Amino acid sequence: MEIEIYADVVCPWCYIGKRRLEQALASYDGDVTVRYRPFQLDPTPVPESRPLIDALADKFGGRARAEQMAAHVTGVAAGAGLTLNFGHALAANTFDAHRLISWATDRGRAGETVDALFRAHFTDGVDIGSRDTLAALAGEAGLDAAEARAFLDSDERVAEVRAELADARQLGVTSVPTFVLAGRYAVTGAQEPETLVAALEEVRRREAGETSVN
Repeated sequence: MEIEIYADVVCPWCYIGKRRLEQALASYDGDVTVRYRPFQLDPTPVPESRPLIDALADKFGGRARAEQMAAHVTGVAAGAGLTLNFGHALAANTFDAHRLISWATDRGRAGETVDALFRAHFTDGVDIGSRDTLAALAGEAGLDAAEARAFLDSDERVAEVRAELADARQLGVTSVPTFVLAGRYAVTGAQEPETLVAALEEVRRREAGETSVN
């Protein structure tokens, strides 16, 4: 079964959702492949480095509200074994990060690259809108950093990622994470591992039933 994950690497719920999916797959006995699909929470440019909490304050009605939301999601993430440091995180446009994930996918290192991006943004306070940073993270994920930088400085995958972002909108993806199972069944939100396992089992039963009928 293919699992497509529509996510953005500056989305804390996507980070939690990825970890919970990994926990679910650890107790699921079926064969799956995971593919990462791009989504941007905010496609506007970020011309200079800026604290994420300030950007959230502007978006959600003040610093107190932003800090309350950050504290809540930080607690949920801790329950999944993740460390979020909103006080260090920097706002970033993620278009190049999604290009890098697409490039890493062809080299069999997509999961490692996505993990490196989430960790850099939420835990280490690194600017993942920087191509220097992205190239270094590619190196951490087991790829060639110089080759990654050359790729990022080219126009490669620009049109493809734009098309995938448009496809997500056309499919009706409006919030992330969204998990699409077997190309047809959508599960939205950072669901608990048990819920994801149940969804996988249900889709497997449905797919097996259709195969037996045909």
